[in-house]
Amino acid sequence: MTRSRIVAWLRVILPLTALALLSVLFLLGRKPEPEGNIPYANVDPREVAERQMATLPAYAGVTTDGALLNITGAQAVPGAIDGQGSADMVRMTLRARDGRASDVSAGRAALEGDLMLLQDGARMTTADGWVVTAPEFRASRSAGTLNADSEVNVRAPFGNLTAGRMELRPLGDGAGDHVLDLSGGVRLIYQP
Repeated sequence: MTRSRIVAWLRVILPLTALALLSVLFLLGRKPEPEGNIPYANVDPREVAERQMATLPAYAGVTTDGALLNITGAQAVPGAIDGQGSADMVRMTLRARDGRASDVSAGRAALEGDLMLLQDGARMTTADGWVVTAPEFRASRSAGTLNADSEVNVRAPFGNLTAGRMELRPLGDGAGDHVLDLSGGVRLIYQP
């Protein structure tokens, strides 16, 4: 046999052998289980269809003083009346015109018109390193304000503070800056 005849036979035999091996692998592979477990959710489909809910809601806007406001959540449910609703795992970012940002997170938020009531682990962190925790915050989406009327605990770069009230509001000078105002029996534990 000449060399060219051997090469011609190998060109035919090798691909056929590879095809036969692949066919055997697929035929001898795992057999399907008709009684296999198919994962299903443990939820009543009628209940899910009747419930109104939005997953991963997002809101973006601009306050009256020009600050950027972004609000996101895990899920939101509308209320019985227009302008009302609630959301879970809420995160709100208020970025003033000067670029400074304040991040607020809460486990739950109730919405009533322009006002949001942030509860369940409400916490605010500023770009300057301040961390404010309170039982609840009230936020105005149009004015860009954040208030707490009950005791707040503050961790500042220079120490720890407690206060009876807190308000984050625009300065009103047109520059777009915000001021954090603590009042109502402010106590400071200075840590140099």
